[in-house]
Amino acid sequence: MFGDDRTDKDRQLDDARVDYQDTALTTDQGARVDDTDNSLRPGERGPTLMEDFHFREKLTHFDHERIPERVVHARGSAAHGYFEPYGDGLAAFTRARFLTTPGLRTPVFVRFSTVAGSRGSADTVRDVRGFAVKFYTAQGNFDLVGNNIPVFFIQDGIKFPDFVHAVKPEPHNEVPQASSAHDTLWDFVQLQPETTHMMMWLMSDRALPRSYRMMQGFGVHTFRLVDAEGRGTFVKFHWKPKLGIHSLVWDETQKIAGKDPDFNRKDLWEAIETGNFPEWELGVQLVAEEDEHSFDFDLLDATKIIPEELVPVQPVGRLVLNRNPDNFFAETEQVAFHIGNVVPGIDFTNDPLLQARLFSYLDTQLIRLGGPNFSQIPINRPLAEVRNHHRDGYHQMIIPRGRASYHPNSTGGGCPAVGGADAYTHFQERVDGHKIRRRSTSFADHYSQATLFWNSMSSWEKAHIVAAFRFELGRVVDPRIREGVVRNLRNVDHELASLVAAGLGAAPPAEAAVPNHGRSSPALSQDHAPVRSVATRKIAILVADGVDADQVKTAQTALTSMGALCDVLGPRGGAVRGSDDTPVPVTHALTTMASVLYDAVLVPGGQEAARALSMDGEAVHYVAEAFKHCKAIGVLGEAALLLETARIGPGPHPGVVVGTGDDVKGFTESFGAAVAAHRHHGRAVESVPA
Repeated sequence: MFGDDRTDKDRQLDDARVDYQDTALTTDQGARVDDTDNSLRPGERGPTLMEDFHFREKLTHFDHERIPERVVHARGSAAHGYFEPYGDGLAAFTRARFLTTPGLRTPVFVRFSTVAGSRGSADTVRDVRGFAVKFYTAQGNFDLVGNNIPVFFIQDGIKFPDFVHAVKPEPHNEVPQASSAHDTLWDFVQLQPETTHMMMWLMSDRALPRSYRMMQGFGVHTFRLVDAEGRGTFVKFHWKPKLGIHSLVWDETQKIAGKDPDFNRKDLWEAIETGNFPEWELGVQLVAEEDEHSFDFDLLDATKIIPEELVPVQPVGRLVLNRNPDNFFAETEQVAFHIGNVVPGIDFTNDPLLQARLFSYLDTQLIRLGGPNFSQIPINRPLAEVRNHHRDGYHQMIIPRGRASYHPNSTGGGCPAVGGADAYTHFQERVDGHKIRRRSTSFADHYSQATLFWNSMSSWEKAHIVAAFRFELGRVVDPRIREGVVRNLRNVDHELASLVAAGLGAAPPAEAAVPNHGRSSPALSQDHAPVRSVATRKIAILVADGVDADQVKTAQTALTSMGALCDVLGPRGGAVRGSDDTPVPVTHALTTMASVLYDAVLVPGGQEAARALSMDGEAVHYVAEAFKHCKAIGVLGEAALLLETARIGPGPHPGVVVGTGDDVKGFTESFGAAVAAHRHHGRAVESVPA
């Protein structure tokens, strides 16, 4: 009526819509906010204060935004295992017995995850990976909740909701899923220079792990070890995989996401099921309290690393995963990690990101797992005895006896009693200062370690970083955002910024005020001291009718003895006919798999088989795509025809092994060495893209 065609529901929705243009930031109670980038603390380097109502409201609302899956780290995969220290070398620094008792095997549950995507997203997206370890120690549970990258996007946890809102699918259309290549994330990045170091890592191949088993882990923050006398030592935790640090390449990850979105999840599961137990070495960087200010960065800044050249990583123990969960929901989904779960001998620092996590993790579990008794869920239950005055609440599974549910009491004999030799005591640190919202000037350098990372990369790693920036920013619609990121990158390295700009068709950036400092840290590169191993590498052996059955058997036996996992792929399931009429069993039909699901491709000889495979588009694609992704390729005798059909030149090419068929054993040894190298980036352009 009167030109208003809206329904009552339309009007109701219109009343609920809010336009945020030209408005001031407020709390949920309408109070205007003067600073939403820094939490309230006593002095510039003090701990976050409980009275910071804006910080708590912002984090609480964020923690409860999505139910029932985790807001971040929703897509996970996990396994049981144990941790074993090498010796008692840390006994002088900490009371934590699981770190200092030689031969003691502490049960663990480890969850790996992506950060940005939902539970239904793919494993191989470009993203940070969570690396969370729950130690069930005799002194209580200790959770080391880290990532596969040693730094983070922000310095103060009050900014965490802003960062995650920016990287998540955009709110108006819920697009894109599990991707950082969109306007809101890069708008946040260009306006927050503190993200620069982390974005360098995210644009590197570290964000595309080949396997959870081939991925580093880091505690990210600087923690404290505390000895029996209460003396503290700063510590950073590192996990180094036994199989080395290996990645996928970007084109490959996108195809795997379509072919097998559970690629990393299945890899971890199958490795454990076949007895190829994943293993990592725990290492620590130790810094004496008196050396806290001896660096050109702040130890409390989570956007910084301690270069290993300054403080070496000392190996102290090993982590082995040897059992898969019995039920995904009951264990992997219901496990509740909390950075505040510590044991005597391990304590916190005033890192403002760490301080926020101490509040946020516990707060999140309350709604995600239905109330305060989530620690009674079997996967979360400690091995240490639990006795306290907590009562009732949702999902209470304990039946407390007696009258006393308070302290002090006489009706229960004063129990449970406080104190004792093994009681947890906090590190004593003097804290004073004015209550302010301000970060220390020691947090102000946002570029020098990003430059250190860039300088430390090999030529192929640099090429991949440039290509990643070009792809991500190429998906950004707003040109002002792209230009803002390039302006930030020129403070990292002018060549890097220029190469990124060229790929976007943008004007070359001006020189930065501060030139590249020229320092590097070799340990940051995946090319540094690589681990070369065939163990658990997946190899596709392509066959067809008329294949040389002896070559298939000899090569498969030799590669399996090296620890490789071989699948024989043919035009159909069942078996193919060998050249001597011997049946050759086929693991999978060629069309049901893909080259991106394997680490290498091997084609045995046999004239009839070679002709058939060279006319099979799928087989030719396997070889061509493996070559494109710099994987090892082996061909025997007549199978060299596939190299020609795939338009791979006469070579020689790094990682392409050609054998006559007369010496299959010798050929297999050479091919095994090529597989062990993981990738042969020498086949690609050896410099960053022009």
